[in-house]
Amino acid sequence: MKASITAVSRRTAATLLACGLIAGQAWAQDPPRVKFATSAGDIVVEVYPDKAPKTVENFLQYVKDKHYDGTIFHRVIDNFMIQGGGFDAKYVQKPTRPPVAHEGREALAKGGPRNVVGTLAMARTNDPNSASAQFFINVKDNAFLDPTIIPPGDPVPKFEYGGRTYENVPRANLMNSPQLYGYTVFGKVVSGMDVVNKIKAVPTGPGGPFGSDVPKTPIIINSATLLK
Repeated sequence: MKASITAVSRRTAATLLACGLIAGQAWAQDPPRVKFATSAGDIVVEVYPDKAPKTVENFLQYVKDKHYDGTIFHRVIDNFMIQGGGFDAKYVQKPTRPPVAHEGREALAKGGPRNVVGTLAMARTNDPNSASAQFFINVKDNAFLDPTIIPPGDPVPKFEYGGRTYENVPRANLMNSPQLYGYTVFGKVVSGMDVVNKIKAVPTGPGGPFGSDVPKTPIIINSATLLK
């Protein structure tokens, strides 16, 4: 009888352990979420470390460092995107860490999202590897911002871009072409899209060092908080 009870206990323990592992894995795979408490309302985004690990780590570190607290949405273009995370309410640019490596193509190859309505992407200069803290939220489908996946081969037998077809192009030429990098999408809005839509519609004009597209009434990120 003891042997039977022990066997049952072992099976029960194994079952509970397996359930616990499964539950733990499911919990570990839940995307981290960040709440932006803005002067226009709350926006909650989830981010995807399995698609763009360096980008997400960089973003979450800025959240943990309270970098975004007190920054503004300094570039707002209806029917395009809203951009923030770099300047305070006096238009002073906040210091940042070194840029994060561009992960746009890798994220797409892993099934990550494209630049469609509600997605979160890194802002940058013309240098693809210049993204630091600034981000933007797409308010329309912006396919032209998507990274371009380079077909296999070297040279690449056939490549289509911008309505033109290119043949036998050295692979390095395509991989290193700045206009083909696009912008790294690493998350999306899961709550507060109504707030995003409110922000995109605010009156804009010149402000600080910017000649246009600045909300006439500042939209401030009062706090950015990691929810999980």
